[in-house]
Amino acid sequence: MSQGRARAAVLGAGTWGTALALHLDRLGWRVCLWGRDARLVKEIRETGENARYLTGVPLSPAILATADFAEALDRVDIAIVAVPSAFVESAIAPMRDGVPLEAVVVSATKGLEPRDGHRMSWLLGEILPGRPLAVLSGPSFGREVALGLPTALVIASCDENVSRRLQGTMSAPAFRLYTNRDVVGVEIAGALKNVVAIATGLADGLGLGENARAALITRGLAEIVRLGVALGAQPSTFLGLAGLGDLVLTCTGSLSRNRALGREVARGRSVDEVESGTRTIAEGVRTVSSALKLARGIGCPMPICQEVGAVLFERKPVRQALQSLLSREPRPEEEMAWEPGG
Repeated sequence: MSQGRARAAVLGAGTWGTALALHLDRLGWRVCLWGRDARLVKEIRETGENARYLTGVPLSPAILATADFAEALDRVDIAIVAVPSAFVESAIAPMRDGVPLEAVVVSATKGLEPRDGHRMSWLLGEILPGRPLAVLSGPSFGREVALGLPTALVIASCDENVSRRLQGTMSAPAFRLYTNRDVVGVEIAGALKNVVAIATGLADGLGLGENARAALITRGLAEIVRLGVALGAQPSTFLGLAGLGDLVLTCTGSLSRNRALGREVARGRSVDEVESGTRTIAEGVRTVSSALKLARGIGCPMPICQEVGAVLFERKPVRQALQSLLSREPRPEEEMAWEPGG
């Protein structure tokens, strides 16, 4: 760590990035919050609040908001990437020479690279080679973290020393971190739960009831596990915070952007209409295509993702898509958990 207070750059001034900046500031870190939108940064500096994404939550005056990544990355100990997955490459690539080699790069983005479906840590490793890498994931709405409400998350790294170091320096009584070495599982779980949340939103929008929601969550978990295990993840990861915990929160929580989008689509609005009415991004819309591409490449069936994709991109009627899921051939449940043919 740097001499004196530890330094952090939070790259991405949306809800999640701003919440993480507030958390680290409460821990006594010197925090720079970087945003690509110079006008947003100016608003934050002038008002002391990120009103676009966290209305009513004041920022500490000690948090430096900036649109200058060189200023944000100056002598940092960690660089937390909280940019939407579709923009990670374009936002972070210009910073290649600005991130100190000894700085830990932490991916806080729950999604997949849109072109080839790569995980975020893989992409960041390509953009910022030589830096230690970790992934932050788990059940967490940014607003609640910003308000200091209790949250438990996972910090995953292939290097156990890195994850333990971050656990020690980023934890707080209301921000509990658990370490994990299964980076693949943590990232696949964090990305795919957003797709399942859209599916539950579609069912909610049709008024199909809480039984249907529970069924989608459970079968969605099996689908996520199948893909994750096929890609080398550990099954146990999906029963923890980054898996089941985040899945349940995103599929049931009132602050879930992905569930809300699915609900509105089921009520007759297009994806474009829903997204144009909000500044936030529902990552599941981008993730579903990447997930299906990955699944096809390894022969892994993903019926929920397939039907969500058909609704979002092929204009398949929502009721017909959900009926397709209900009419699949019944099988013993134990054969469907993470069998390749499930």
